[in-house]
Amino acid sequence: MNLREKLFQYVKKKYNAAPEYLWMRFPDYAVFRHADNGKWFGIVMNVSGEKLGIDNDDKVDILNVKLPDPLLAEMLIQQSGFFRGYHISRGNWVSILLDGSVPFEEVCRWLEESYLTTASRQKKQKMRPPKEWLIPSNPKFYDIIKAFEEAEEIDWKQGTGIKKGDTVYMYVGAPVSAILYQCEVTEANIPYEYDDGNVHMKEIMKIKLLKRYPPDKFTFQRLKDEYNIYAVRGPRSVPHTLSEDLNFFK
Repeated sequence: MNLREKLFQYVKKKYNAAPEYLWMRFPDYAVFRHADNGKWFGIVMNVSGEKLGIDNDDKVDILNVKLPDPLLAEMLIQQSGFFRGYHISRGNWVSILLDGSVPFEEVCRWLEESYLTTASRQKKQKMRPPKEWLIPSNPKFYDIIKAFEEAEEIDWKQGTGIKKGDTVYMYVGAPVSAILYQCEVTEANIPYEYDDGNVHMKEIMKIKLLKRYPPDKFTFQRLKDEYNIYAVRGPRSVPHTLSEDLNFFK
């Protein structure tokens, strides 16, 4: 089995994408595309070596991939087996020889990078690694302290961008004004209609209690003085230094 066929099998298994042959004039050219947004994440071509700048008239198989950064593309083409994108010489496209000069595992690595680069926003969100969030809780509208006294897992308003597996740190507003809980998001984007005039929800998520913090440890004053957090009005990412202190606290 040559690398071309091996790549086709790999793409079918990993991405559930079959090669599409779009050009009658070039029957050996095939593209892989995302099912949701239709964008190409890989193009397999069969071109003469001279078109790549190789001193060889024989035809060779190449895989074209799109990278997220032009500087990364520029670095890659300095290596053996990598060239500027044959079908488009500018931008972030790179051509990779499928003749064994680039190990198959490395070919797959750059195809994965291309898949992520060209993915839809929704797909990127699903594929991203777990993230940590700082979320406010207003005691005027909901008694989260009582809720976690009665249950280890509660429902919470869905935060934009938050998904299952993420970690959320619950900041409880005045009069507490401190981070009190570390939680894991166990379910997300659950349809739920609620509106009491103060709180409006169309979706909720389930959060499970992992750790409690004393109210005098991660106070709002400390968040300002040590971590440059001057307001907690909605879901926000957690600075690295704060994440370390929250995780190592016992």
